Amino acid sequence: MSASRSWWAYYVLGWGGWWYWDPVENASFMPWLLGTALLHSAAAVEKRETLQRWTVLLAILTFGMSLIGTFLVRSGVLTSVHSFAVDPTRGVFILVLIALVIGGGLVLYALRAPGLETGNPFAPVSREGALVLNNLLLCAGMATVFLGTFYPLFAEVWSGAKLSVGPQYFDATFVPILMPGIIAMVIGPVLAWRRGNLRAALRRLTPAVIGALLAPGIVYAIDRAAPPAALAGVALAVWAMLGVLTDLADRSGAARQPLGTIWRRLRHLPRGTWGYAIAHFGVGVLIAGVTVSTAWRSERIETLRLGESIEIAGRTLRLVGVTEGDVANYHAQRAQIVVERPGSAPMTLYPERRWYPVARSQTTNTAIATNGLGDLYLALGDPDGQGGWVLRAYYNPLVPWIWFGAILAALGGLVALSDRRLRLRLPAARSSLVVTSAGSADN
Repeated sequence: MSASRSWWAYYVLGWGGWWYWDPVENASFMPWLLGTALLHSAAAVEKRETLQRWTVLLAILTFGMSLIGTFLVRSGVLTSVHSFAVDPTRGVFILVLIALVIGGGLVLYALRAPGLETGNPFAPVSREGALVLNNLLLCAGMATVFLGTFYPLFAEVWSGAKLSVGPQYFDATFVPILMPGIIAMVIGPVLAWRRGNLRAALRRLTPAVIGALLAPGIVYAIDRAAPPAALAGVALAVWAMLGVLTDLADRSGAARQPLGTIWRRLRHLPRGTWGYAIAHFGVGVLIAGVTVSTAWRSERIETLRLGESIEIAGRTLRLVGVTEGDVANYHAQRAQIVVERPGSAPMTLYPERRWYPVARSQTTNTAIATNGLGDLYLALGDPDGQGGWVLRAYYNPLVPWIWFGAILAALGGLVALSDRRLRLRLPAARSSLVVTSAGSADN
Protein backbone atom coordinates (compact mmCIF):
# COMPACT_ATOMS: atom_id res chain seq x y z
CA MET A 1 0.00 0.00 0.00
CA SER A 2 2.83 2.43 0.83
CA ALA A 3 4.51 1.72 -2.50
CA SER A 4 1.24 2.25 -4.40
CA ARG A 5 0.66 5.62 -2.69
CA SER A 6 4.24 6.60 -3.48
CA TRP A 7 3.82 5.61 -7.12
CA TRP A 8 0.51 7.49 -7.36
CA ALA A 9 1.97 10.65 -5.81
CA TYR A 10 4.91 10.54 -8.20
CA TYR A 11 2.98 9.98 -11.40
CA VAL A 12 -0.18 11.98 -10.73
CA LEU A 13 0.50 14.96 -8.48
CA GLY A 14 3.16 16.53 -10.71
CA TRP A 15 5.49 17.82 -7.98
CA GLY A 16 8.36 15.55 -8.99
CA GLY A 17 8.68 13.69 -5.69
CA TRP A 18 7.68 10.21 -4.60
CA TRP A 19 7.33 10.62 -0.79
CA TYR A 20 6.69 13.59 1.48
CA TRP A 21 5.79 11.97 4.81
CA ASP A 22 2.19 12.98 4.28
CA PRO A 23 0.01 11.83 7.23
CA VAL A 24 -1.97 9.46 5.04
CA GLU A 25 1.21 8.08 3.49
CA ASN A 26 2.43 7.47 7.03
CA ALA A 27 -0.85 5.77 7.91
CA SER A 28 -0.16 3.10 5.27
CA PHE A 29 3.53 2.92 6.18
CA MET A 30 3.06 2.13 9.89
CA PRO A 31 1.22 -1.21 9.48
CA TRP A 32 3.79 -2.13 6.82
CA LEU A 33 6.57 -1.66 9.36
CA LEU A 34 4.77 -3.73 12.00
CA GLY A 35 3.82 -6.35 9.41
CA THR A 36 7.46 -6.72 8.41
CA ALA A 37 8.38 -7.23 12.06
CA LEU A 38 5.55 -9.77 12.36
CA LEU A 39 6.78 -11.73 9.33
CA HIS A 40 10.30 -11.99 10.78
CA SER A 41 8.99 -12.86 14.25
CA ALA A 42 6.81 -15.61 12.79
CA ALA A 43 9.95 -17.14 11.27
CA ALA A 44 11.42 -17.49 14.76
CA VAL A 45 8.19 -19.10 16.00
CA GLU A 46 8.21 -21.57 13.13
CA LYS A 47 11.88 -22.50 13.28
CA ARG A 48 12.61 -22.37 17.00
CA GLU A 49 9.20 -22.19 18.71
CA THR A 50 10.16 -19.00 20.48
CA LEU A 51 8.79 -15.40 20.63
CA GLN A 52 5.21 -16.73 20.60
CA ARG A 53 3.82 -14.06 22.93
CA TRP A 54 5.57 -11.27 21.09
CA THR A 55 4.35 -12.54 17.72
CA VAL A 56 0.71 -12.58 18.87
CA LEU A 57 1.04 -9.03 20.18
CA LEU A 58 2.56 -7.90 16.88
CA ALA A 59 -0.35 -9.45 14.98
CA ILE A 60 -2.86 -7.49 17.10
CA LEU A 61 -0.98 -4.22 16.71
CA THR A 62 -0.45 -4.66 12.96
CA PHE A 63 -4.15 -5.12 12.31
CA GLY A 64 -4.93 -2.27 14.69
CA MET A 65 -2.63 0.10 12.79
CA SER A 66 -4.35 -0.91 9.56
CA LEU A 67 -7.66 0.19 11.06
CA ILE A 68 -6.12 3.44 12.30
CA GLY A 69 -4.89 4.09 8.77
CA THR A 70 -8.41 3.50 7.49
CA PHE A 71 -9.70 6.04 10.03
CA LEU A 72 -7.23 8.70 8.84
CA VAL A 73 -8.09 8.17 5.19
CA ARG A 74 -11.86 7.84 5.48
CA SER A 75 -12.86 10.12 8.36
CA GLY A 76 -11.65 13.45 6.97
CA VAL A 77 -9.80 14.23 10.22
CA LEU A 78 -6.73 15.05 8.11
CA THR A 79 -6.42 17.21 5.03
CA SER A 80 -4.47 15.27 2.44
CA VAL A 81 -4.40 14.63 -1.30
CA HIS A 82 -4.68 10.94 -0.37
CA SER A 83 -7.90 11.27 1.64
CA PHE A 84 -11.03 9.72 0.14
CA ALA A 85 -13.85 11.06 2.28
CA VAL A 86 -14.84 13.71 4.80
CA ASP A 87 -17.71 11.95 6.57
CA PRO A 88 -17.56 12.44 10.37
CA THR A 89 -20.22 9.76 10.93
CA ARG A 90 -18.08 7.22 9.16
CA GLY A 91 -15.11 8.34 11.25
CA VAL A 92 -17.00 7.74 14.50
CA PHE A 93 -17.98 4.26 13.35
CA ILE A 94 -14.35 3.42 12.51
CA LEU A 95 -13.22 4.76 15.91
CA VAL A 96 -15.70 2.47 17.67
CA LEU A 97 -14.49 -0.45 15.54
CA ILE A 98 -10.86 0.39 16.43
CA ALA A 99 -11.69 0.49 20.14
CA LEU A 100 -13.45 -2.88 19.95
CA VAL A 101 -10.81 -4.63 17.87
CA ILE A 102 -7.66 -3.28 19.52
CA GLY A 103 -9.14 -3.11 23.02
CA GLY A 104 -10.70 -6.56 22.76
CA GLY A 105 -7.56 -8.02 21.26
CA LEU A 106 -5.35 -6.61 24.00
CA VAL A 107 -7.74 -7.83 26.72
CA LEU A 108 -7.70 -11.35 25.26
CA TYR A 109 -3.94 -11.14 24.95
CA ALA A 110 -3.58 -10.16 28.61
CA LEU A 111 -5.77 -13.10 29.64
CA ARG A 112 -4.27 -15.76 27.38
CA ALA A 113 -0.63 -14.72 26.92
CA PRO A 114 0.55 -16.14 30.28
CA GLY A 115 -0.58 -19.56 29.04
CA LEU A 116 1.68 -19.44 25.99
CA GLU A 117 5.02 -21.17 26.17
CA THR A 118 8.03 -18.95 26.81
CA GLY A 119 9.91 -20.68 24.01
CA ASN A 120 13.41 -22.03 23.62
CA PRO A 121 16.26 -19.91 24.99
CA PHE A 122 18.81 -18.29 22.70
CA ALA A 123 21.96 -16.22 22.97
CA PRO A 124 21.94 -12.50 22.05
CA VAL A 125 24.32 -13.24 19.16
CA SER A 126 22.17 -15.66 17.17
CA ARG A 127 19.66 -15.58 14.38
CA GLU A 128 16.87 -15.23 16.92
CA GLY A 129 18.75 -12.31 18.48
CA ALA A 130 19.05 -10.64 15.08
CA LEU A 131 15.30 -11.11 14.54
CA VAL A 132 14.56 -9.55 17.93
CA LEU A 133 16.80 -6.58 17.08
CA ASN A 134 15.04 -6.29 13.73
CA ASN A 135 11.67 -6.26 15.52
CA LEU A 136 12.74 -3.65 18.06
CA LEU A 137 14.11 -1.29 15.42
CA LEU A 138 11.05 -1.64 13.18
CA CYS A 139 8.76 -0.97 16.15
CA ALA A 140 10.86 2.02 17.23
CA GLY A 141 10.71 3.38 13.68
CA MET A 142 6.94 2.91 13.66
CA ALA A 143 6.70 4.75 16.98
CA THR A 144 8.57 7.78 15.61
CA VAL A 145 6.31 7.88 12.55
CA PHE A 146 3.22 7.50 14.76
CA LEU A 147 4.34 10.36 17.01
CA GLY A 148 5.10 12.69 14.11
CA THR A 149 1.79 11.87 12.41
CA PHE A 150 -0.54 12.15 15.38
CA TYR A 151 1.11 14.77 17.54
CA PRO A 152 -0.39 17.69 15.53
CA LEU A 153 -3.84 16.13 16.00
CA PHE A 154 -3.35 15.68 19.74
CA ALA A 155 -1.95 19.22 20.07
CA GLU A 156 -4.93 20.71 18.23
CA VAL A 157 -7.43 18.81 20.39
CA TRP A 158 -5.59 19.66 23.60
CA SER A 159 -4.66 23.31 23.04
CA GLY A 160 -6.31 24.38 19.79
CA ALA A 161 -2.91 25.14 18.24
CA LYS A 162 -2.43 24.04 14.65
CA LEU A 163 0.98 22.43 14.22
CA SER A 164 2.69 20.58 11.39
CA VAL A 165 5.50 18.07 11.43
CA GLY A 166 7.58 18.14 8.26
CA PRO A 167 9.96 15.73 6.53
CA GLN A 168 12.88 17.12 8.55
CA TYR A 169 11.55 15.43 11.70
CA PHE A 170 11.09 12.06 10.01
CA ASP A 171 14.46 12.20 8.25
CA ALA A 172 16.18 13.02 11.54
CA THR A 173 14.42 10.32 13.59
CA PHE A 174 13.39 7.44 11.34
CA VAL A 175 16.47 7.16 9.12
CA PRO A 176 19.01 6.76 11.98
CA ILE A 177 16.83 3.98 13.42
CA LEU A 178 16.66 2.27 10.03
CA MET A 179 20.41 2.20 9.41
CA PRO A 180 21.43 -0.34 12.12
CA GLY A 181 18.45 -2.43 11.06
CA ILE A 182 19.86 -2.71 7.54
CA ILE A 183 23.25 -3.72 8.93
CA ALA A 184 21.66 -6.43 11.09
CA MET A 185 19.45 -7.53 8.19
CA VAL A 186 22.52 -8.82 6.34
CA ILE A 187 24.30 -10.37 9.33
CA GLY A 188 21.26 -12.16 10.80
CA PRO A 189 20.70 -14.79 8.07
CA VAL A 190 24.31 -16.01 8.25
CA LEU A 191 24.20 -16.50 12.03
CA ALA A 192 23.31 -19.88 13.48
CA TRP A 193 20.09 -20.48 15.38
CA ARG A 194 20.29 -20.43 19.20
CA ARG A 195 23.96 -19.39 19.37
CA GLY A 196 25.97 -17.74 16.62
CA ASN A 197 29.50 -16.56 16.00
CA LEU A 198 29.63 -12.92 14.96
CA ARG A 199 33.27 -13.04 13.89
CA ALA A 200 32.66 -16.07 11.66
CA ALA A 201 29.57 -14.40 10.16
CA LEU A 202 31.53 -11.25 9.27
CA ARG A 203 34.26 -13.43 7.79
CA ARG A 204 31.68 -15.04 5.51
CA LEU A 205 30.45 -11.58 4.55
CA THR A 206 33.92 -10.23 3.70
CA PRO A 207 33.03 -9.37 0.06
CA ALA A 208 29.98 -7.41 1.26
CA VAL A 209 32.06 -5.58 3.87
CA ILE A 210 34.68 -4.64 1.27
CA GLY A 211 32.02 -3.51 -1.21
CA ALA A 212 30.23 -1.41 1.40
CA LEU A 213 33.50 0.32 2.29
CA LEU A 214 34.66 0.88 -1.29
CA ALA A 215 31.34 2.06 -2.81
CA PRO A 216 31.07 5.40 -0.95
CA GLY A 217 34.77 6.06 -1.58
CA ILE A 218 34.27 5.59 -5.31
CA VAL A 219 31.20 7.84 -5.28
CA TYR A 220 33.09 10.51 -3.34
CA ALA A 221 35.96 10.36 -5.82
CA ILE A 222 33.50 11.01 -8.64
CA ASP A 223 31.49 13.70 -6.80
CA ARG A 224 33.36 15.52 -4.04
CA ALA A 225 30.16 17.43 -3.19
CA ALA A 226 28.25 14.25 -2.30
CA PRO A 227 26.57 14.69 1.11
CA PRO A 228 27.57 12.29 3.91
CA ALA A 229 24.01 10.96 4.17
CA ALA A 230 24.11 9.97 0.49
CA LEU A 231 27.45 8.19 0.94
CA ALA A 232 26.00 6.29 3.90
CA GLY A 233 22.97 5.35 1.82
CA VAL A 234 25.18 4.04 -0.99
CA ALA A 235 27.16 1.96 1.51
CA LEU A 236 23.95 0.47 2.98
CA ALA A 237 22.53 -0.34 -0.47
CA VAL A 238 25.71 -2.11 -1.56
CA TRP A 239 25.94 -3.87 1.82
CA ALA A 240 22.38 -5.20 1.50
CA MET A 241 22.71 -6.40 -2.10
CA LEU A 242 26.21 -7.85 -1.82
CA GLY A 243 25.31 -9.45 1.51
CA VAL A 244 22.58 -11.49 -0.17
CA LEU A 245 24.79 -12.46 -3.12
CA THR A 246 27.66 -13.40 -0.80
CA ASP A 247 25.38 -15.61 1.31
CA LEU A 248 23.97 -17.37 -1.77
CA ALA A 249 27.49 -17.87 -3.13
CA ASP A 250 28.59 -19.38 0.19
CA ARG A 251 25.57 -21.69 0.37
CA SER A 252 26.14 -22.92 -3.19
CA GLY A 253 29.89 -23.43 -2.79
CA ALA A 254 30.86 -20.88 -5.44
CA ALA A 255 34.60 -20.78 -6.21
CA ARG A 256 34.93 -24.19 -4.51
CA GLN A 257 32.64 -26.42 -6.55
CA PRO A 258 32.08 -27.12 -10.27
CA LEU A 259 29.45 -25.01 -12.01
CA GLY A 260 27.03 -27.93 -12.22
CA THR A 261 27.23 -28.50 -8.47
CA ILE A 262 26.71 -24.81 -7.77
CA TRP A 263 23.64 -24.71 -9.98
CA ARG A 264 22.22 -27.87 -8.39
CA ARG A 265 22.70 -26.48 -4.87
CA LEU A 266 21.01 -23.22 -5.82
CA ARG A 267 18.03 -25.05 -7.30
CA HIS A 268 17.59 -27.12 -4.17
CA LEU A 269 17.72 -24.24 -1.71
CA PRO A 270 14.45 -23.97 0.29
CA ARG A 271 11.87 -21.45 -0.84
CA GLY A 272 12.30 -19.68 2.47
CA THR A 273 15.95 -19.03 1.63
CA TRP A 274 15.07 -17.74 -1.82
CA GLY A 275 12.29 -15.62 -0.35
CA TYR A 276 14.64 -13.97 2.13
CA ALA A 277 17.27 -13.44 -0.60
CA ILE A 278 14.83 -11.82 -3.04
CA ALA A 279 13.26 -9.62 -0.34
CA HIS A 280 16.55 -8.43 1.17
CA PHE A 281 18.07 -7.79 -2.26
CA GLY A 282 14.95 -5.77 -3.09
CA VAL A 283 15.48 -3.68 0.04
CA GLY A 284 19.01 -2.91 -1.18
CA VAL A 285 17.68 -1.90 -4.58
CA LEU A 286 15.07 0.33 -2.91
CA ILE A 287 17.72 2.01 -0.73
CA ALA A 288 19.86 2.68 -3.80
CA GLY A 289 16.90 4.27 -5.58
CA VAL A 290 15.95 6.41 -2.59
CA THR A 291 19.53 7.57 -1.99
CA VAL A 292 20.51 8.40 -5.55
CA SER A 293 17.19 9.98 -6.56
CA THR A 294 17.26 12.20 -3.46
CA ALA A 295 20.91 13.28 -3.51
CA TRP A 296 21.53 13.71 -7.24
CA ARG A 297 18.19 15.00 -8.43
CA SER A 298 18.14 17.86 -10.97
CA GLU A 299 15.34 20.44 -11.05
CA ARG A 300 14.37 23.37 -13.29
CA ILE A 301 11.22 25.47 -12.94
CA GLU A 302 11.04 28.07 -15.70
CA THR A 303 8.50 30.11 -17.65
CA LEU A 304 8.86 29.35 -21.35
CA ARG A 305 7.36 30.97 -24.43
CA LEU A 306 6.93 29.15 -27.70
CA GLY A 307 10.30 28.23 -29.17
CA GLU A 308 12.26 28.83 -25.95
CA SER A 309 14.27 26.06 -24.30
CA ILE A 310 16.00 25.09 -21.06
CA GLU A 311 18.81 22.68 -20.19
CA ILE A 312 18.61 19.91 -17.60
CA ALA A 313 20.83 16.85 -17.02
CA GLY A 314 22.50 17.20 -20.42
CA ARG A 315 19.19 17.49 -22.24
CA THR A 316 17.61 20.44 -24.06
CA LEU A 317 13.87 20.91 -23.61
CA ARG A 318 12.13 23.11 -26.19
CA LEU A 319 8.50 24.25 -25.94
CA VAL A 320 6.93 23.81 -29.38
CA GLY A 321 3.36 24.70 -28.48
CA VAL A 322 0.37 24.36 -26.16
CA THR A 323 -3.04 23.22 -27.36
CA GLU A 324 -6.37 23.42 -25.51
CA GLY A 325 -9.59 21.48 -25.96
CA ASP A 326 -12.37 19.52 -24.32
CA VAL A 327 -11.83 15.78 -24.00
CA ALA A 328 -14.52 13.52 -22.52
CA ASN A 329 -15.36 15.04 -19.12
CA TYR A 330 -12.43 17.44 -18.75
CA HIS A 331 -10.77 20.42 -20.37
CA ALA A 332 -7.13 19.79 -21.31
CA GLN A 333 -4.16 22.08 -21.84
CA ARG A 334 -1.45 20.04 -23.54
CA ALA A 335 2.13 21.12 -24.11
CA GLN A 336 4.44 19.71 -26.79
CA ILE A 337 8.03 19.49 -25.54
CA VAL A 338 10.85 18.32 -27.80
CA VAL A 339 13.72 16.72 -25.89
CA GLU A 340 17.14 16.68 -27.53
CA ARG A 341 20.26 14.98 -26.23
CA PRO A 342 23.64 14.64 -27.94
CA GLY A 343 24.02 11.20 -29.47
CA SER A 344 20.31 10.36 -29.22
CA ALA A 345 17.32 10.90 -31.48
CA PRO A 346 14.95 13.70 -30.41
CA MET A 347 11.76 12.68 -28.64
CA THR A 348 8.54 14.50 -27.89
CA LEU A 349 6.73 14.57 -24.55
CA TYR A 350 3.23 15.89 -23.86
CA PRO A 351 2.60 17.04 -20.26
CA GLU A 352 -0.99 18.16 -19.55
CA ARG A 353 -3.15 20.11 -17.14
CA ARG A 354 -6.73 18.89 -16.80
CA TRP A 355 -9.75 20.70 -15.40
CA TYR A 356 -12.84 18.68 -14.41
CA PRO A 357 -15.85 21.06 -14.38
CA VAL A 358 -18.23 18.71 -12.54
CA ALA A 359 -15.84 18.01 -9.67
CA ARG A 360 -14.35 21.50 -9.96
CA SER A 361 -10.85 20.06 -9.58
CA GLN A 362 -7.62 20.33 -11.49
CA THR A 363 -5.07 17.56 -11.98
CA THR A 364 -1.68 17.23 -13.61
CA ASN A 365 -0.95 14.58 -16.22
CA THR A 366 2.83 14.33 -16.15
CA ALA A 367 5.02 13.23 -19.03
CA ILE A 368 7.78 10.85 -17.98
CA ALA A 369 10.52 9.35 -20.12
CA THR A 370 12.44 6.56 -18.40
CA ASN A 371 15.19 4.14 -19.30
CA GLY A 372 15.19 2.22 -16.01
CA LEU A 373 18.17 4.18 -14.71
CA GLY A 374 16.47 7.55 -14.42
CA ASP A 375 13.35 9.55 -15.27
CA LEU A 376 12.97 12.78 -17.18
CA TYR A 377 9.86 14.17 -15.52
CA LEU A 378 7.84 17.08 -16.97
CA ALA A 379 4.79 18.84 -15.52
CA LEU A 380 2.94 21.76 -17.11
CA GLY A 381 2.18 24.67 -14.79
CA ASP A 382 0.08 27.83 -15.03
CA PRO A 383 0.22 30.31 -17.92
CA ASP A 384 1.64 33.74 -17.11
CA GLY A 385 -0.96 35.58 -19.21
CA GLN A 386 1.71 36.90 -21.60
CA GLY A 387 2.18 33.85 -23.81
CA GLY A 388 4.42 31.94 -21.40
CA TRP A 389 3.87 28.70 -19.53
CA VAL A 390 5.49 27.43 -16.35
CA LEU A 391 7.32 24.18 -16.97
CA ARG A 392 8.55 22.03 -14.08
CA ALA A 393 11.32 19.71 -15.25
CA TYR A 394 13.09 17.14 -13.10
CA TYR A 395 15.65 14.47 -13.74
CA ASN A 396 15.41 11.75 -11.08
CA PRO A 397 18.22 9.19 -11.35
CA LEU A 398 17.44 5.60 -10.27
CA VAL A 399 13.95 6.54 -9.13
CA PRO A 400 12.43 3.47 -10.92
CA TRP A 401 14.54 1.31 -8.60
CA ILE A 402 12.36 2.42 -5.68
CA TRP A 403 9.29 0.58 -6.97
CA PHE A 404 11.33 -2.26 -8.49
CA GLY A 405 12.89 -2.84 -5.07
CA ALA A 406 9.48 -2.70 -3.37
CA ILE A 407 8.15 -5.29 -5.85
CA LEU A 408 11.12 -7.56 -5.18
CA ALA A 409 10.61 -7.23 -1.41
CA ALA A 410 6.92 -8.14 -1.74
CA LEU A 411 7.72 -11.03 -4.09
CA GLY A 412 10.30 -12.36 -1.64
CA GLY A 413 7.75 -12.29 1.15
CA LEU A 414 5.27 -14.26 -0.97
CA VAL A 415 7.91 -16.85 -1.88
CA ALA A 416 8.86 -17.27 1.78
CA LEU A 417 5.21 -17.61 2.83
CA SER A 418 4.58 -20.24 0.17
CA ASP A 419 7.42 -22.33 1.61
CA ARG A 420 5.97 -21.94 5.10
CA ARG A 421 2.60 -23.29 4.01
CA LEU A 422 4.25 -26.34 2.49
CA ARG A 423 6.22 -27.03 5.65
CA LEU A 424 3.13 -26.70 7.81
CA ARG A 425 1.49 -29.55 5.90
CA LEU A 426 4.35 -31.93 6.59
CA PRO A 427 3.84 -32.41 10.36
CA ALA A 428 0.15 -33.13 9.79
CA ALA A 429 1.02 -35.66 7.10
CA ARG A 430 3.57 -37.37 9.35
CA SER A 431 1.08 -37.46 12.26
CA SER A 432 -1.60 -39.11 10.14
CA LEU A 433 0.98 -41.61 8.87
CA VAL A 434 1.96 -42.51 12.45
CA VAL A 435 -1.67 -42.95 13.47
CA THR A 436 -2.38 -45.12 10.44
CA SER A 437 0.66 -47.28 11.07
CA ALA A 438 -0.30 -47.73 14.72
CA GLY A 439 -3.81 -48.66 13.78
CA SER A 440 -2.54 -51.23 11.31
CA ALA A 441 -0.26 -52.73 13.96
CA ASP A 442 -3.13 -53.01 16.42
CA ASN A 443 -5.20 -54.80 13.84
